[in-house]
Amino acid sequence: MSFDTPSARIVASTVRDGFRDVHDKMREITGDLDGEALNWKPHPEANSIAVLVTHTLGSEREMLAAVRGITLPRDRPSEFRVESEAKDLAAMVDRADADLDEHTAAITAEDLTAPRARGDREPRPGLEWLLTNYGHAREHLAQIELTKQLYKAK
Repeated sequence: MSFDTPSARIVASTVRDGFRDVHDKMREITGDLDGEALNWKPHPEANSIAVLVTHTLGSEREMLAAVRGITLPRDRPSEFRVESEAKDLAAMVDRADADLDEHTAAITAEDLTAPRARGDREPRPGLEWLLTNYGHAREHLAQIELTKQLYKAK
C-alpha cells in the first residue's frame, strides 16, 4: 500500500473530520450535565461519562502522535479514576481539537504506511491506527450517550 501526497492529505482531512464530529457530539452530550451526572456510573464496574471522555481523548492524542512517529507520555490507568465538571471536559475537548488539527495537518504519506509503535503494542501502519482508533472513539461515544440516557432515567 502506498500513498502520494494528495491522497495522504485526503486521508488526513477525512480522519480529522471524523474525529471532529466525535468531539462535537461529546460537547453536545456533556454540555448540559452537572458534575454528578458526568461522574455517575450506571454500575460499579462501568465507566462514567467523565472517564469515557477522558480516556477516549487520551487514546486519540497518543495515537495521533504515534502515527507521526512521536512518543508522548500517557498515564492510561489514571484516565479511569478521573472525576470532572462540564467546563473541564469542554476544555479537554478544545485541546483535543487543537491537537487533532496540528497532527492531521502534518501527517505524511509515509506516516500512513510506516509501521508505528504505540506503547507496548506491536507496530502497525499509521492508517490502521487511525482507523481502529476512530472506531474506538465512536464506540465510547455510544457509551457516553447511553450513560447519559441511563442517568436521566434513574
